[in-house]
Amino acid sequence: MSDDKKAIDETSQPGPAASAEGGEVGVEQLKAMIAALQADLEKKSAEIAAKQDQYLRAVAETENVRRRLEKEKEDIGKYAITKFAKDILSVGDNFQRAIAAVPKDAVETDPALKSLLDGVTLAERDYKSALERHGVRIIDPTGKPFDPHHHQAVMEQENTSVPAGTVLQVYQVGYMIDDRNLRPAMVVVSRGGPKPAKTDDTASATAKEPPQADA
Repeated sequence: MSDDKKAIDETSQPGPAASAEGGEVGVEQLKAMIAALQADLEKKSAEIAAKQDQYLRAVAETENVRRRLEKEKEDIGKYAITKFAKDILSVGDNFQRAIAAVPKDAVETDPALKSLLDGVTLAERDYKSALERHGVRIIDPTGKPFDPHHHQAVMEQENTSVPAGTVLQVYQVGYMIDDRNLRPAMVVVSRGGPKPAKTDDTASATAKEPPQADA
């Protein structure tokens, strides 16, 4: 090989400074790529977390809607006859008035009147049974403590032989439909007697008022 060619080959190869410089640029580029990938990964992770949160919220909302619809369906089944039941309560009142209006001694002496009374009594029994089959029951609180959630006091009467606030007489029975108050019982309440003992049931009833049936 000639001296000229050898000189050309030596000058065409990169020197130590160039190699070192080329290696330093590659490392910086690699660091930048890693940083970019980490930033993109963090961004994607945040997006996934947000999507996961949205999914969990949607699942919870769907479950709440399902439960609410089930409750509404159950309430419709329980209270669908509320308006109808209120409309026919007067029928029961008329049965009771008719039975109460017949004198006992007149029944004993008049077979025809007794037969009529027996028929009205039987009709009233069937009426009550029909209501009970549909979740409607009678409130007759005679002798029980007055409950403002289920009773309506029409007057007070002095009576020291029973605790104050005892229901002495029921002018008009009340009605419940399942756990709702359909119509309060109209009652006469005692006063002047000893203070009634407060039981756990009384305290619970006072603290929590039952829902009223919709009209």
